[in-house]
Amino acid sequence: MFLLRRLVPPVADGVIAGIDAILISHAHADHLDPPSLRRIPSARVLAPPAVAGALRGRDATAMTAGATAAVGPVEIEAVHARHDGRRWPHGPAAEAIGFVVRGDVAAYFAGDTDLYPEMAELRGRVDVAFLPVWGWGPTLPAGHMDPERAARAAAMIAPRVAIPIHWGALGLPWTRASAAPAEAFAAAVARLAPDVEVRVLEPGESTTVSVGPVVPAPRT
Repeated sequence: MFLLRRLVPPVADGVIAGIDAILISHAHADHLDPPSLRRIPSARVLAPPAVAGALRGRDATAMTAGATAAVGPVEIEAVHARHDGRRWPHGPAAEAIGFVVRGDVAAYFAGDTDLYPEMAELRGRVDVAFLPVWGWGPTLPAGHMDPERAARAAAMIAPRVAIPIHWGALGLPWTRASAAPAEAFAAAVARLAPDVEVRVLEPGESTTVSVGPVVPAPRT
């Protein structure tokens, strides 16, 4: 991971001001970055046990798949992820999780995961799905989704809005940021789940999802 570099500008201080909670899906260095955590010192952290136990001096809650926690009026549920969550390749085994965040709008943050059948249990439960569509290198190891598999996940979950994540922010020293994975995801969703709206956001860009009922799309 020491070869990784950030391909886009750092997150501005104004963007992270007022954050109440940080959701950490697993211990990989591109998802658990101590300097980034130090920029948000007062936020509560929700993370798998191996991560929460290592964050000494932080308000950290350990969560496994199926556990729930409240942050103000928002309920956060940890869900399964199919991904190797250990910090380093030969370190001790560790769990990876995703999160469903329920407030006025329900959102699924998948973290890093491969496609798995139980994703269908989220169908009709979320308005927005944040789905990883690539990684930081030229190929994807096991435990990840490419644009086509992420589109299949969108078809299984049937959110109102799908937002591709885990692309374009980090890369190797000789690579450049590319929106190709996100664009390929949007094209695949148009084919496999045409009722799902895809919003491709540049790193640092934001969007608003209006409050409304989650209506499961018909199964095909």
